[in-house]
Amino acid sequence: MDNKIQMQLQCPMPKLDFDVITLGHGSGGLLTNRLLDSGVFDLLKNDLLDERHDGAFLNLEGRTAFTTDSFVISPIFFPNNNIGELAVNGTVNDLAMCGAIPKYLSLSFILEEGLTMKEFWEVLVSIKFACEKAGVQVVTGDTKVVEKGKGDKIFINTAGIGTVHPKANISIKNIQVGDSVIISGNVATHGIAIMSIREGLRFDTDIESDTQPLNHAVLALIEKFGTQIHLLKDPTRGGIASVLNEIARDTKLGIDLVQKNIPIDEQVEGACEILGLDPLYVANEGVFISIVDSSIAENYVQILQTLPEGKNAKIIGRMVENHPKQVLLQSNIGGKRVVNMPIGEQLPRIC
Repeated sequence: MDNKIQMQLQCPMPKLDFDVITLGHGSGGLLTNRLLDSGVFDLLKNDLLDERHDGAFLNLEGRTAFTTDSFVISPIFFPNNNIGELAVNGTVNDLAMCGAIPKYLSLSFILEEGLTMKEFWEVLVSIKFACEKAGVQVVTGDTKVVEKGKGDKIFINTAGIGTVHPKANISIKNIQVGDSVIISGNVATHGIAIMSIREGLRFDTDIESDTQPLNHAVLALIEKFGTQIHLLKDPTRGGIASVLNEIARDTKLGIDLVQKNIPIDEQVEGACEILGLDPLYVANEGVFISIVDSSIAENYVQILQTLPEGKNAKIIGRMVENHPKQVLLQSNIGGKRVVNMPIGEQLPRIC
């Protein structure tokens, strides 16, 4: 049975006396309380959220990582996923890239008048199951409603807190010449999944967004390799080209990439060719880049490939002294080209 159908069956929508979001649901009064009681508080229930205070009281030990993100993706529903799951996974993954164990999230909604309760419920259910899969709790949040035409159905803001793993030392300052560049999975899948359903850009495909929590895979790798993992990055907007250019710029080193080693789904690659897109610049939501000591690179990839989040992991390049601050790609036909930082966004509203 499809995961989405399973989630809906496990969390049937309650009977309500309203079908759509109105401005009254953002008033802070009776309608706001009915909206929150019938959805957020029951569905995402935990001891900290049940306090219903203006904030959450947290007990954290050791070094703490903190991140925030906003999600304005259009459309809010896309192949096998939606903005709710994306918001949880995106925030969890930002913490994981810090070498942190995600624990708590804040969750704030900006709802547009006219959003149906069915749509809102589907988003909430996806948030619930994404939190359970990642092992995090929503502990505080906020809800606002704007007039019809002043939003785009729903925007979500999140913040996340986690404790940094004691074996982690993730910093761009740790990168050295000779370090290996590793990607955990196929590139460009999320961006092409979104583009495939945008108005005027439709084509026959069964490509689904790759959004997923990466914290469990990262934790396993940190446990094994510790400080030999020098940097972790998730290449979302701007794709791997943006992330690698930032690394080259900030380290003042060069990066050599090998195109044949960069994993990409055949359908995604074909879609990129049809649309005239370079997959290196297309957004991802379920893969991460690792810069690791070359001595562990092969073992690192072998272990990553045993995990569901990293079955297509590959070594795609290395850090070099020559051509500082530049990323060079060795193409499939043997030539080399510079992979520049993208000037603008190929596909806006991607996350």
